[in-house]
Parts: sequence; structure tokens; C-alpha cells
Amino acid sequence: MTALDPLPAPAPASGMAQAGPRLREIRLRQGLSLNAVAAAAGVTKGFLSLAERGLTRVSVPTLLQLCGVLGVGIGSLFDYPQAPVATPVPLDMGGLGIQEYLLTPAGEQLIQVMRTELQPGGGSGGEFALDTDTIFVTVLRGRFELVIEGESRRLRTGESTTFGGRSRHEWFNPGTEPAEVLWVLAPPLSADRIRTTPSPFHTHTHTGAS
Repeated sequence: MTALDPLPAPAPASGMAQAGPRLREIRLRQGLSLNAVAAAAGVTKGFLSLAERGLTRVSVPTLLQLCGVLGVGIGSLFDYPQAPVATPVPLDMGGLGIQEYLLTPAGEQLIQVMRTELQPGGGSGGEFALDTDTIFVTVLRGRFELVIEGESRRLRTGESTTFGGRSRHEWFNPGTEPAEVLWVLAPPLSADRIRTTPSPFHTHTHTGAS
């Protein structure tokens, strides 16, 4: 791909076209009802149903909460580039007013690189923490505000910052023009779909969830 080639078409406006059906697949595989997962995640059954069908936006904190209830890493919801020379792959990682792309393949064990385009006011939709040691972010264009454990860092084009991935943080575009940032996570978020701790929800059965 050259600098003039267009990027892949973004996911539909909901931002959950890929992640939503994967959440549903994982939930059904575990025999859990919409009611059980929604209650445990603190969302309504209707909201979860829309999210699973890719019909609503989901904030990053809410998507992480759903992954936690299901016992999977958020990386298990991603599509990954396959070729050694990678074309950016649209990424559903939650957030409002944003479009994200994953730039590194699943086999990369040291770093994970993502690119985020933010509309004015767009962002994570709340604070969260990730299961990674270090996060580096640089602003490719526009303005970007990052709040880490209550401390605000305001960045402009060309500026960057680094922080601990397990720190609670949120981010957004405070400007009136679109912004674009590049993230580097080390190590990558896990793509493991296997539950590592017993789920308290296996006592619930699949009861007509669609």
C-alpha cells in the first residue's frame, strides 16, 4: 500500500460490527443468557442485544466490562492483519465518535500498534485500564487530551506521552477539528479467548437469547 492508497472502508457507524457478533458467539458458547450477562455487566438487556448486533456504540469501559464478565481479553474481539506488509484493519475497541485501525499482526509478541481517528468530542467514553505494561501515544494531527488517574495531559500535533497501561485513563478530542493519534502498547493485548478464572455465570442457562 502506498501513501496515496485509500484505507480499508471503515466499519459501520455503530463501531461494533465485528466485536458485537463475537461477543454473542462467546456468550452463547458459554451458555449464558442476555439477561445474565447484561446484569453482571451493569447494562440493560436491550443495550446488550443492540451491541451484539452492531447497532449501537459502546464505550471502551463498557466493552471491557463485558469482556470481563465473559472471561476473555478484549484482544479476542479483534481482526488482525495477516501479511508481513500489513494493511490497516478496522478495529472495534469501543469508544464514541472514533474510527480505529490495528496495524500489527496477531503473531507480534512485543508491541501492538493502533491508529485512532477522532471526531471533535469523540473519545473513549469513560476511564478504563488495560492489561499491558506501557502505552505510548503520539498525535499525528489535531488536539488530544488524555486524563491519567485524574491528571490531564493536553497534546497537539507532533507531541507524545508515555504512561502505564494499568493506570486508569480516558481520552478525547477537545478540539473543533478531527484528530488522529498513534498508539503503541507493550506487550500486546491478549488475543486469548480462553477463560482463565471460573465464571460465576455458568449456573445460568441459555434461555431463548437471540
